[in-house]
Amino acid sequence: MSEVPSPRLRISDQDRESALTALGEHMTVGRIDIDEFGERSAKITAAKTRGELAEIFLDLPEPHPLSDTPEPEPEKPASPWAGISPAQRVMGALLPILFIATIALIITTGITWWFILVPIGISAVGEGIWGKGWENSHKKLGTQRRRELDG
Repeated sequence: MSEVPSPRLRISDQDRESALTALGEHMTVGRIDIDEFGERSAKITAAKTRGELAEIFLDLPEPHPLSDTPEPEPEKPASPWAGISPAQRVMGALLPILFIATIALIITTGITWWFILVPIGISAVGEGIWGKGWENSHKKLGTQRRRELDG
């Protein structure tokens, strides 16, 4: 199967928009006047192939339409869980539940208040194993996610 030569390739609406943008830049810097811009814009709108589009820019320097350059793929954001082990995730989720369950158990059964040391001890062990701030990793993830969404 033979390949279609580049000047005969059909153009897309995005190619036309790119050409109109480039043509607008030429008008902005004074290379063409408003009348010539109108004429060339009409030709760009009617163009069907790359060759027809290239003819419009033959007497103009850069910028030209960006039809030959492939679109860059959008960058995938890093996983919000990057750097946090599954064990840390489980402990980070279970620790608040453990505190609530311990307080409910103390109130309902009358167990001594020393029982609250169980979740505190687990928290201390987790900090010793995974480093300071491991139980607040969900807060860091929320902050990181808000930054990604904002900008």
